[in-house]
Amino acid sequence: MLPNERLKYSPISQRKALTLPNGARCVVWVIVNIEEWNPLETMPRTVLTPPAGGAPMPDIPNWAWHEYGNRVGFWRIVDVLDQLGLPAALAINGSAIAAYEPISRAALDRKWEFMGHGFSQKNMQKVANEREDIVKTRQAIADFTGRPPRGWLGPGLTETWETPDILVEEGYDYVCDWVLDDQPVWLKTKTKPILNVPYTQECNDVAMMLIQHHTAAEYRNRAVDQFEQIYADAAGSARVMALVVHPYIMGAPHRLRYFREALEHIKKHSDVLFWTGEQIHDWYVGNNPAA
Repeated sequence: MLPNERLKYSPISQRKALTLPNGARCVVWVIVNIEEWNPLETMPRTVLTPPAGGAPMPDIPNWAWHEYGNRVGFWRIVDVLDQLGLPAALAINGSAIAAYEPISRAALDRKWEFMGHGFSQKNMQKVANEREDIVKTRQAIADFTGRPPRGWLGPGLTETWETPDILVEEGYDYVCDWVLDDQPVWLKTKTKPILNVPYTQECNDVAMMLIQHHTAAEYRNRAVDQFEQIYADAAGSARVMALVVHPYIMGAPHRLRYFREALEHIKKHSDVLFWTGEQIHDWYVGNNPAA
C-alpha cells in the first residue's frame, strides 16, 4: 500500500475542532530514545570519521560515544524530568531492555510509557524478518513491564511497505513514523486502522546536532519557537507537539541546559498538558474513533 493510499489529504484548517480536557490548549510529549548499538555491525551514526574511511570493526570511538549516553547522559535527562515533574515516553530497542536494565528500571519506576523501537537499532528494511522483530520487541517490553507496548517508533523512522499492517496485526495501537501533521491521523491497513501520533523531525536532537550541525542552544531556540507557533495555532483546535532527545546527544554536558530551558519555558503555560503517546491516543480515539 502506497503512503498516499493509507490516508487521505486533509487540510487542518477544514477539520472539526479538537478539544482537550479542562480547557487545555495543546499537548506536549517528550520521547527519550534508548538504543543498543551492536559492535559487530556498522554504527548507526558516527561522531568521528575513521582516518582511512570505511566502517572498521571494532569502531571504538563511535560505539563509546553512544555508550556514554546510556552510562551518563540518560541520568542527566532523568534529573531534568524529575525536577520539573514531567513524564516521558521511552522509545527503546527490545534488546536494550536487558542490556541497560537500570535504565529500563528507572523508566518503569517513574511510570514512563514504553514504546517499541525495533529490537535492535537497524533500519526496518534491513531486518531479516520484520514481523519477528516487531513481536520480539513487544515481548521484551511486556516481559519487563507486565504489559505489551501500545506504541511503535521505527528506528530512524524507517518502515517497509507492510509495517503499519504488521503493527496492527501484532497488537500495536499507534505508530509515530509518519511525521506529517500536528494532530493524530488514522492510517489504513489491511485489517483495521492504526493511529499515527505526531512525532517530530524538526525538534529532534539527531537532526539539529548531528545532521544540521547547529550549536547546542539551537535545541532550546527551536523548541521554544516551535511551541509558540503551535500554541498560537491551537487557539481554535488542539494541537500536539513532540520533543525528542537521545542521551548521547542532549545528555552531553554542554547541551543538557538547553533541553531543560525549553521545558521550563513550555511548563510556564498552565493550559498545556504533558502527556505520553498512549494518553494522546486514548484522548483522540475517544473523540474521533476510526471510521
